[in-house]
Amino acid sequence: MLELIRPGTQIDFMGKRHIWMGISVVAIAATIILLLTKGLNYGIDFTGGAEVQIHVPQSWDIGKIRDDLENGGIKGLKVQQIGLPQASQYLIKAQGDEHTLNSVSKHVSDILGKDLKPSEFEIQRVDVVGPAAGSSLRMSGILSMFYALLCILVYVTVRFDYRYSPGAVLALFHDTMLTVGIFILTQKEFDLQILAALLALIGYSNNDTIIVYDRVRETAHQHPELSIEKTVNRAINETLGRTILTSLCTFFTVFALWLFGGKVIEDFAFTLMVGIVVGTYSSIFVASSLVILITHYHDRRLAKAKATGSTSNKKRTVTVRPEPKLL
Repeated sequence: MLELIRPGTQIDFMGKRHIWMGISVVAIAATIILLLTKGLNYGIDFTGGAEVQIHVPQSWDIGKIRDDLENGGIKGLKVQQIGLPQASQYLIKAQGDEHTLNSVSKHVSDILGKDLKPSEFEIQRVDVVGPAAGSSLRMSGILSMFYALLCILVYVTVRFDYRYSPGAVLALFHDTMLTVGIFILTQKEFDLQILAALLALIGYSNNDTIIVYDRVRETAHQHPELSIEKTVNRAINETLGRTILTSLCTFFTVFALWLFGGKVIEDFAFTLMVGIVVGTYSSIFVASSLVILITHYHDRRLAKAKATGSTSNKKRTVTVRPEPKLL
């Protein structure tokens, strides 16, 4: 049987946890600064605009379409090829106010009609999003991520205890922020498709974190004499092979989508690729480190309560719940 990580491997992941946590804090702080200064390159889903899908002769390329439309008076546009080159289908994205958006399709048709006969091109689809609707979608997207994190907080609290849930949620927040930071640096367009990818990333990354947490809980019950650092280290090492294989398989699948899937899902696949790398890192170094941090904080509070003799009025100590057994 192929074993990627040999049994008994003991890599000291948590020995350098302060360094990894420091790197993560700096990365999140840098993302927040970039978000406030440079900002995301919002697509028309969030800012308002029009999308016009056209079909033109194969002799036309993106450069000619863009030049003709810009010379025709359409400003702030983006042209994207759809499908195979021989299909000659392009998606034109243009921003504007509520008074000009509804006339974008006619404007594009008039410009193309100067060089082409009506039978040589076709307006295949027109989608218009007003600025007010775009702002509403942006707020809905932020709320959807907030509610997702809130539900995960409740789930992890119920399944484990309060010492585990903050680590899971903060790790997911870390993954989302770093992925957003990559989009700010690259200035890739941030639209509903990318928001959907971030929500998918939250679910994927949380699954990996839960696997590590399950092993931490199991190790803590089997070896109560171990310190929390050794318990977490042992759990990470025992699940390391599974983590690497799962992440690599998922990454290569998404990489194939990014490489061969075309422009339509290119940014979606790119988001997942970045998220898989960041999520794997956070499951090992961020979520696990936070469990140690919160456990030490809990132990210090308990020791302080015992020293002051105030434990009589305290509730019983919360311990990690064992895995429930089905009858």
